[in-house]
Amino acid sequence: MAWNEPGGEKDPWGKKNDQGPPDLDEVFKNIQSKLSGLFGGSKTPSSGSSGGGFNFSGTAIGFIVAIVVIVWLGSGIYIIQPAERGVITRFGEYQASTLPGPHWHIPWPVEKLWRVNVDQNRSLRLRSQSMLTQDENIVEIDIAIQYNIKNPEDYLFKVRDPDATLQQVMESAIREIIGKNNMDFIITEGRNEIATRTEALIQATLDEYGTGLNVTTVNLESAQPPEAVQAAFSDAIKAREDEQRFINESEAYANEIIPQARGEARSILEEAKGYRARVVKASEGESIRFLNLLREYEKAPQVTRERLYIDSLEGVLVNSSKVLLDVEGGNNIMYLPLDQLLGSARSSLTPNSSPFSSSSSDSSSSNGSSSLRQSVDSLTNSLRSRSRETR
Repeated sequence: MAWNEPGGEKDPWGKKNDQGPPDLDEVFKNIQSKLSGLFGGSKTPSSGSSGGGFNFSGTAIGFIVAIVVIVWLGSGIYIIQPAERGVITRFGEYQASTLPGPHWHIPWPVEKLWRVNVDQNRSLRLRSQSMLTQDENIVEIDIAIQYNIKNPEDYLFKVRDPDATLQQVMESAIREIIGKNNMDFIITEGRNEIATRTEALIQATLDEYGTGLNVTTVNLESAQPPEAVQAAFSDAIKAREDEQRFINESEAYANEIIPQARGEARSILEEAKGYRARVVKASEGESIRFLNLLREYEKAPQVTRERLYIDSLEGVLVNSSKVLLDVEGGNNIMYLPLDQLLGSARSSLTPNSSPFSSSSSDSSSSNGSSSLRQSVDSLTNSLRSRSRETR
């Protein structure tokens, strides 16, 4: 008959008195017998107390306790990696910080080890945050920061959630900086300055709270007006860029023309200095000549006066090609054709093809010059005699 057939002696649902649960005392006795044989102990008699139990020798118990203690103490050995710092707490209270390398601490539950990665760069971003500027405009800001842990103790115990605190501090700081600047400055040339000031404000606030965090970089990724007015701001930015381009072109032209103008001015100054030197020298020469003439005039006034008159007349006649003389007491005017005399003198200087043309031309030139000189001398003598008669 199967054990599970109704009425069977081994039916678990039959609830007969001779089919009860196993005797726990018997189970413990069997386990005690096996362990006693393993560690050299003796069995307790089965007719003893009904509870029974283990009866190990002192050596076996000490050996087991020693192994447990050694394993427990060995669990306190740990190694801190180069990028990590270790923080030890004893019964929940901060005890010490450890540097990279092998260390040991009292195992749990007395002390606990916290590992903190201080070289890992973490990032946090705020996207499309609408903020109010100083000139009451709205600008949408995208900002990202990178940070790491500089003080593991503060990071673990001073603030409950340092990362969430950092996010709140970052949003508060950027709103404060944006609220102190105009929109034109924010969306154009002021991004780097705003990022720098925001980083300084965030770090100061984190240090004040004792979060143990260090902000390494703040990047203002985007600063744009709202989409509804973005076209108008784009036109304004383009006009500002054109203005800057014109300014740059003007500065380039000024840098090109100013050195040239300075060179020309220097050249004019040098020419003026040279002209001044020439005029001064000429004036000094004229003054010296006048003083010499004055001394001669004081010695012979009449002769000097006549000489000056003749020299002046000679200077005038040299530059004149025709001379008319009004003879006193007559109706006839004497005409002296100096231009014809000069023309005849030039015609006599025409070169010939013969070998002796040079000598003949020299003689003709000397004859023409002598005739012209004679004419001038005769005219001068007549003027001189006329001057005497007049006096």
